[in-house]
Amino acid sequence: MAVPAVHASAALALIQPDIARATEDLLLPLAALNPAYDMVAEAAPLEFSVLFLYLGGLLALLGFGTFLVVRQVLVKRELENAAKELQERVRSGEASSEEYFELGAIMVRKKFFSLANKYLELAIAKWEGDEQELAQVYNALGFSYFSEDKFKEAVKAYEKAVSLQPAYVTGWNNLGDALERQKEWARALKAYDTALVYDPSNRIAAGRAKDLKQRVERLRY
Repeated sequence: MAVPAVHASAALALIQPDIARATEDLLLPLAALNPAYDMVAEAAPLEFSVLFLYLGGLLALLGFGTFLVVRQVLVKRELENAAKELQERVRSGEASSEEYFELGAIMVRKKFFSLANKYLELAIAKWEGDEQELAQVYNALGFSYFSEDKFKEAVKAYEKAVSLQPAYVTGWNNLGDALERQKEWARALKAYDTALVYDPSNRIAAGRAKDLKQRVERLRY
């Protein structure tokens, strides 16, 4: 049975539709009633042109918003179908380590974190692929633990991720975030500094490192 390919990044993606409302003004031919309204009558074509442009822009926004809503529905449906088929493969004992990973990522997206932990840990136990790619599984597991406020477990998972893939900037940033939640400021700063070694322009790491340096300096005195 073919299983739709669902990557962890797609499973974690969030889409927020935009909502817009339009109002329309009515113009009356007042010049026909009183010559004093000639200027208003002459300006009316221009006002109508501006109004049409305005409404056209709003319709474009509404169209884009509708597109996002439809896309959100399609993504949700795709995830539901993928989860169903992947769970069938798990029950039959045919699921690969990559499929456990995909199913775990889907459960993270659906905020079923206990199930996510279960499938991601099974993916790790059964992993037969490249060790650097396994870092992504540990990162997803860390995110799932983090979402449950299990910061100690999240730190362990993130540490494993960056040990497998030292240049994994996202993993270092996530590790720093989890360490901050545990108020381990110095270790968190080290994690962000390491992220900056591999990506000096990373805004998240740079911003957090700046704040933590000030905090660590204050604690020294």
